[in-house]
Amino acid sequence: MKATHRLYLILGDQLSFDLASLQGLDRASDAVLMVEVMEEASHVPHHPQKIVLIFSAMRHFAKALQARGVRVEYVTLEDPNNSGSVPAELRRWQALLQPAELHVTECGDWRLEQSLKECGVAIDWHADTRFLCSRAEFSAWAAGKKQLRMEFFYREMRRKSRLLINGDGTPVGGAWNFDAENRKALPKGVKAPYPVGFTADAITREVLALVKQRFSHHYGVVDDFNYPVTHADAQSLWNYFLDYGLAGFGDYQDAMANDEPFLFHARISAALNIGLLDLRQLCSDVESAYWSGSIALNAAEGFIRQLIGWREYVRGVYWLKMPDYAQGNSFANSRPLPAFYWTGETQMNCMRQAISQSLKHAYAHHIQRLMVTGNFALLAGIAPSQICEWYLAIYMDAFDWVELPNTLGMVMHADGGYLGSKPYCASGQYINRMSDYCRGCAYKVSESTADNACPFNALYWHFLLRHGDLLRGNQRMAMMYKNLDRMPQAKQQALWQRGQKLLDILDNGQSF
Repeated sequence: MKATHRLYLILGDQLSFDLASLQGLDRASDAVLMVEVMEEASHVPHHPQKIVLIFSAMRHFAKALQARGVRVEYVTLEDPNNSGSVPAELRRWQALLQPAELHVTECGDWRLEQSLKECGVAIDWHADTRFLCSRAEFSAWAAGKKQLRMEFFYREMRRKSRLLINGDGTPVGGAWNFDAENRKALPKGVKAPYPVGFTADAITREVLALVKQRFSHHYGVVDDFNYPVTHADAQSLWNYFLDYGLAGFGDYQDAMANDEPFLFHARISAALNIGLLDLRQLCSDVESAYWSGSIALNAAEGFIRQLIGWREYVRGVYWLKMPDYAQGNSFANSRPLPAFYWTGETQMNCMRQAISQSLKHAYAHHIQRLMVTGNFALLAGIAPSQICEWYLAIYMDAFDWVELPNTLGMVMHADGGYLGSKPYCASGQYINRMSDYCRGCAYKVSESTADNACPFNALYWHFLLRHGDLLRGNQRMAMMYKNLDRMPQAKQQALWQRGQKLLDILDNGQSF
């Protein structure tokens, strides 16, 4: 086998031509290594469509590199010499090619990065410049702070990027954040754009067959896969959203509706997270759409906030606090994840809608994750490690750096308020306000203690009652506890009993 001067390891979520570690590549003497390994595909039961996305996108990227004259050593999952893990493959190819240097860009998973650092070969590490804020920059910003707040970090990123900033340094529109204008329910008669999909080519069909054969025991269906696996198709999906979805995103990004899994959402997070789209270009496109007058400011600012605010913020928290962060459990939750999270078999229509579409599409938008499946896990006292594993497994765009802080910190408030200033808990009334899920549900959202009452209602008050010692001192929870304290003791007792009955049902392994 031909030796190489430098070997560049490219991971499945690093499919960018401008990846930092590739910038010194010499086509005449260097090589790229890409590996499909069972360890990364199965350390949690990843949704089959997620595995299809990554393996197919990897194969397409390898082909594109080869078309540019780059030597690529590609190890398929079925290669008889495949050792099954990224570190083992790196050691094997280091022995085969005897490179003078090994180059790797920072990983998106603490577990994988540590295993590479401990694998016994010398690696030249490169910062992941696809993000606006480096790990070192975030650490410097966070230094000395007992609690971090995304809003202040977001303002720094706006100043740094100059996105939606006036010449004098003030924010366009006179405010940094228009979140209050992003919370409208979907009115009757408003139709979301038809979701665009992509037909599987020969490479993707081959991967589909492989995944059906090797991962049929994982939760989720694979036949509905229609996501982009190339840079060109990802750009087409983005262009479609710019033309047909972004204008409505500003008003309706928090809305939910029966049998509408996508609404005005871009569905580009998976493509972005694996490197098929560029963060800076997306933000520039959105800003240009605002300045051209095709979208309102709340749509432009809301989308940019998700990218350079929240997305960069959770990555910073992840790398600042790992590995201890993953053990957070401020409410001491220990209840197992209910089985219906893996099947969607529940009479709660909101949960059935969110879970069933997740199993079908490996996708749910942020409010479905936060205020339906996440809210239920919080109120029911599910062990953070179990709900974190579920989110990491089930969603196409879930990688540890983005999934763990979102789930453990924002959804479960298990970090004690380090990432978010309050638990995102709500009764069924929030879901009723933001969706039409409650219509036709087996449970009545107007009831709290009856046998047919919406489970979210009693569980919400039960959560406040059982965690009062931790939450009453939180100023952002003051109104909730004032409402609780105004209730007659008999009503509080009835809510507690109903909530306890529901938790007992879960403890018995049953659904409702």
